[in-house]
Amino acid sequence: MGKDLAERFSQARDVFEVVDEALGFALSRLMWEGPESDLTLTHNAQPAILTHSLAAYAVVRDVLQPVAGAGHSLGEYSAYVAAGTFALTDAARLVRRRGELMYQAGRQRSGSMAAVIGLPAERVVDACREASGDGAVVVAANLNAPDQVVISGDPAAVERAGTRLKEVGAKRVLPLKVSGAFHSPLMEPAELGLREELDRVEFANPSFPVIANATAELVTDASTARRLLGEQLTAPVRWAASMQRAAEEAGAGSRFVEIGPGTVLTGLLRRVVSGAPCTPLGTADQVTRFMEQHA
Repeated sequence: MGKDLAERFSQARDVFEVVDEALGFALSRLMWEGPESDLTLTHNAQPAILTHSLAAYAVVRDVLQPVAGAGHSLGEYSAYVAAGTFALTDAARLVRRRGELMYQAGRQRSGSMAAVIGLPAERVVDACREASGDGAVVVAANLNAPDQVVISGDPAAVERAGTRLKEVGAKRVLPLKVSGAFHSPLMEPAELGLREELDRVEFANPSFPVIANATAELVTDASTARRLLGEQLTAPVRWAASMQRAAEEAGAGSRFVEIGPGTVLTGLLRRVVSGAPCTPLGTADQVTRFMEQHA
């Protein structure tokens, strides 16, 4: 995970070293050698994804001229680091603590999540409202694309919503392997703890606007960034609306880049903004080609 970047680019290697020092242990070794069972624990996975993303960004930063940035859930922190809102060291510690708080909230009140394919968001929201009750709640947590929504909440309510959604025409309802009901009211204890951590970090106005998950609107000042990152844990990720907003802000002829591991967001973008050009930048080969094209 990102090892090829560190081996080929000194800028990427510096990012791994800074994060290792900030966290007080060799996260890079866990990312590159495993074991996977430890890496996928949310308090390790979150700083690992952040580090991979920012290692790639460090290499391409000088050839990019961002109109705006965005990140899906955890990725919003990477976007703010890229925009200079807070330091990499603070971000690494923040997302490590964010993962711990989310895991603890999941232990206090177990939750589940499921991806719903083939229905518009409005139908999913209605089904969640109908399925909530008797002390159990389920909400639309990730509004990823016009026909893809992730639901989150108490297991019984998620199951009721899934059954209802299949009845009204969902193509698939896929349970997700998670340690809690993220972006739902079940994360309120984690949100309280995270706000305390955010208050300890120095924020600056972003050098380019960042589109907030919670509102799908442009954030241009430090105080709003701090507040919305706190709200993010219990608010839905409005990703489809965020990408529509990004396309409006960028205008014709602009290009999206997905910086970090994988190409999931590239796939979602194409389902939201038809024909939008997007370049994934997560591997050393991808970054090398991009740099050669922009030399």
